[in-house]
Amino acid sequence: MIWFQILAILGLVALVTFFMIHRGTARSSAGVKLLFVAFVVFGVYAMLRQDDVTWVANKIGIQRGLDLVLFLLVIAFAFTTVSTYLRFRELEIKYARLARAVALQNAEKQSRE
Repeated sequence: MIWFQILAILGLVALVTFFMIHRGTARSSAGVKLLFVAFVVFGVYAMLRQDDVTWVANKIGIQRGLDLVLFLLVIAFAFTTVSTYLRFRELEIKYARLARAVALQNAEKQSRE
């Protein structure tokens, strides 16, 4: 199970790094959508075929399928949290720039009068 934990952590770090570098691009948006669809499909499959998920978990060194699903949920939650944080940070920067532009525009109008 140790090798899966290391692999999952490295995968999570790689995903976060990729989306921090490519945030806001069409490539990252497409990647997010594909990952979301794959995760939903996996979730539905895991609910319908629990024994298959346990079999896969056993093959990679995890004792229960539920533990595998939990590990994947933790990774998905961490990714979603980082993605949301980056998106809000970008919006805050855009709002600050917009507020500055409006303030400068208003200051120019007042100085003309």
